[in-house]
Amino acid sequence: MAEPAVKIPDAKVALSTASVYPESTATAFEIAARLGYDGVEVMVWTDPVSQDIEALRRLSDYHQIPILAVHAPCLLITQRVWSTDPWTKLQRARAAAEKLDASTVVVHPPFRWQRQYARDFVAGIWRMANETDVRFAVENMYPWRYRDREMLAYAPDWDVTNDDYRHFTIDLSHTATARADALDMVDRMGDRLGHVHLADGRGSAKDEHLVPGRGTQPCAEVLERLALTGFDGHVVIEVNTRRAMSSAEREADLAEALAFTRLHLASAAKVPRR
Repeated sequence: MAEPAVKIPDAKVALSTASVYPESTATAFEIAARLGYDGVEVMVWTDPVSQDIEALRRLSDYHQIPILAVHAPCLLITQRVWSTDPWTKLQRARAAAEKLDASTVVVHPPFRWQRQYARDFVAGIWRMANETDVRFAVENMYPWRYRDREMLAYAPDWDVTNDDYRHFTIDLSHTATARADALDMVDRMGDRLGHVHLADGRGSAKDEHLVPGRGTQPCAEVLERLALTGFDGHVVIEVNTRRAMSSAEREADLAEALAFTRLHLASAAKVPRR
């Protein structure tokens, strides 16, 4: 039997609810369903709906679109969401994922000033991962820069491949800000790469989250590599549309990001030489 000309992995393409900011979590579900995304990743943040499991379940049922992942509230602006204790936040994120049938919890490494949390983080993530079928996928971050100065804001490390985790999330906007080699990081993550945040960047000190294809990151090459290796995690569009001049412009950006992702996930299969 001839091999197929195109190899498409089982990976689902989801929309992060953060991608519609400053619109609401509910709007993200509506747009994801209308554009044909396979699901959503819920960014738990200051929007009360993002914190409410029953409200999220109703949105999922109404729009007939599954919740594939939950992003734990790890940002500076979410320090008081779901408790001020970081382990409580992760426990609640896991419980939300289990109740919503989401397969993945995305988590950032601790801030360096969270000393006790940072000290116990690697062992604690393993302990929590052993208690559930939900994947805890730890996300690569970046150094903070101001002019010529660099501050290491995350511990044990912004480059999560320097520590031992069961699953990783790679974020291509973060590799741009870190000025790291994204393809090399994918290789180092290997079969522990369980989740992808797809966005682009130009290497600015600011975390840009551009639509894929509008920056310098190898977004297409990463997707093609995932296709060839049979990646079965989720690819999540996590882009910044805050500068969109209208809802129509925001939706066009998210449609473009989805089309780019589906195109490059359909990678040409290797044809054997005769």
